[in-house]
Amino acid sequence: MGACCLDPGLVSGGSGERRVGPWKETWAWGGRRGLQPVRTRGRGWEVAWLSGYRAGAPSVLRTEMRADPSNCGQQPPHAGLGLPRESASPHRWKGLLSILRKLKSAPDQEVRILLLGLDNAGKTTLLKQLASEDISHITPTQGFNIKSVQSQGFKLNVWDIGGQRKIRPYWRNYFENTDILIYVIDSADRKRFEETGQELAELLEEEKLSCVPVLIFANKQDLLTAAPASEIAEGLNLHTIRDRVWQIQSCSALTGEGVQDGINWVCKNVSAKKK
Repeated sequence: MGACCLDPGLVSGGSGERRVGPWKETWAWGGRRGLQPVRTRGRGWEVAWLSGYRAGAPSVLRTEMRADPSNCGQQPPHAGLGLPRESASPHRWKGLLSILRKLKSAPDQEVRILLLGLDNAGKTTLLKQLASEDISHITPTQGFNIKSVQSQGFKLNVWDIGGQRKIRPYWRNYFENTDILIYVIDSADRKRFEETGQELAELLEEEKLSCVPVLIFANKQDLLTAAPASEIAEGLNLHTIRDRVWQIQSCSALTGEGVQDGINWVCKNVSAKKK
């Protein structure tokens, strides 16, 4: 935000040139027009306030610049909200900086996400993709993995539980306080669609998961044999779900395609749920 220090041009007369004293220019809010320059003559810099600006909002953005012509066109050495000049004392600046640090360090709202699905559906690869970790070497999850991912002001605590048949009975031990259920399906393994559909249906009947939003990732869309999300939704009768919000999202945990779209949906719906 520049401020012109001199009168536009030099005033000529007779045999010499006469320099006009420095203008001073401040910026103030002018209603819908936004910041508007207010120019006056005189010594020092003053804050220009325009009446009618709503209370509680920053009313003036003040710039200060020395009258030295060498500063013309350069960024002002000081810029900030229109605070009284005496408020710029060091101890007050320290107080302001302390408040800003507290706001910056305020913890994100925590969200508990349960990540379930059959074995080999791609849950762990998906979780590592979310955490921006190396996915070149993945081993089957025998117990559970927990990772925290920061997204859109939320701290997503994701619980990845193994999907082997012998582990599934223990899924219910992790239902408590779940905010979002993510269910992962191998879109290319058509032989197991019935099995994965049955497991999902049982999860939706669980009392502790009642009304919990569910995101279904139709994973492995990078494979030519993968069924489209619309076909999977129809085969699983997802349209019959009435007690919660749900979404089916095509994705590839391997390439990352569609993963962030699903997480955006999660953040949107957990925000609505926690209001």
